[in-house]
Amino acid sequence: MKKSILAALAACTLALPLAAQANEAENIAAARQGYYKLMGLDMGALAAMAKGDVEYNAEAAKLHAANLVALTGYSPKGLYAPGTSNADIPGKTRALPAIWEDMAGVSAKGKAYHEALMELAAVAGDGRAALAPAVGKLGGTCKSCHDDYRAKDF
Repeated sequence: MKKSILAALAACTLALPLAAQANEAENIAAARQGYYKLMGLDMGALAAMAKGDVEYNAEAAKLHAANLVALTGYSPKGLYAPGTSNADIPGKTRALPAIWEDMAGVSAKGKAYHEALMELAAVAGDGRAALAPAVGKLGGTCKSCHDDYRAKDF
């Protein structure tokens, strides 16, 4: 009886760190998703103006661009902890393992995003004609990353 109780306690003790690690991975993936949802809100508003789906507003365009620039001040490196891909936590993220296999490529795409964002921020308040191509270029950098590093479905 004592041996079975000790064995059960040992099994629980060993399982707790594994459960904590799984929960931590899910929390990191959720934080990463939150970061990109913030980007998506501002990018979506800019894209709607660029397409003419909503009326162009110079102040709003500058604000959305400034929000995106502000997000670049946050280093998302911690959001890419190993063990947080869709292979590690299925159904919780669309991040492909390719991210961790090609961090140089991810970094290069991040640099292209940053350069396109700085171009967009410089023209966001200059009218729809200036905004549209800059949004298109920025969106292209987003798509490039999605194409290579994000699964289509959970």
